[in-house]
Amino acid sequence: MYTVLVCDDDKDIVSALKIYLTADGYNVLTAYNGREALDVLKENEVHLILLDIMMPGMDGVSALVKLREAYNMPVIFTTAKSEDNDIILGLNVGADDYVTKPFNPVELLARVRSQIRRYTRLGAKPAESVITAGAIEIDDAAKAVRVDGEEVSLTPTEYDILLLLARAPGKVFSPAEIYREVWHDEPYSADATVAVHIRHLREKIEIDPAKPRYLKVVWGQGYKIN
Repeated sequence: MYTVLVCDDDKDIVSALKIYLTADGYNVLTAYNGREALDVLKENEVHLILLDIMMPGMDGVSALVKLREAYNMPVIFTTAKSEDNDIILGLNVGADDYVTKPFNPVELLARVRSQIRRYTRLGAKPAESVITAGAIEIDDAAKAVRVDGEEVSLTPTEYDILLLLARAPGKVFSPAEIYREVWHDEPYSADATVAVHIRHLREKIEIDPAKPRYLKVVWGQGYKIN
């Protein structure tokens, strides 16, 4: 059974999310601010976090910055606003996805399932291939990425984007195509969401992210791996 941590200062929202997730077969842990969420993570194995942005004490952004220092599980930000600034802020600090309040339970559960599938594949036995792109080596059997022989730590979303591009070197993938392949969903806000993850990938695999050797943008079209 997979465990989901729900963190929101609104107890009614926490209760509702717990009902949805429990009915779908998940074990649910709860917290009501970012500091409580970090304490829960120290004592429990958690496979996914639903994390509110606006909370007293320690907000979701501050909590995510701290937890990304030690944890790699997917994080879905929950926000009462739908403005692009809130979405991009969450992605910039390491969120894998987002949902806006009020929640559509069907959409919420679909996003949770998708992220947990991606995360748990890291321990699965996949194809026996090692993909290389210059100094980048992707060992899909071990779910490991190395650059110049040094292992780099990617989130499950970053790994899936890199693997998608590396399997078809030179092919340009539009943001919508990347979103459909990686998130398995319709590409709402695909340009901004994918762009943030691409930037994070460049920071991890490129010597100079401002002048990337591998992960290239084709203006007006999308992204490719050389």
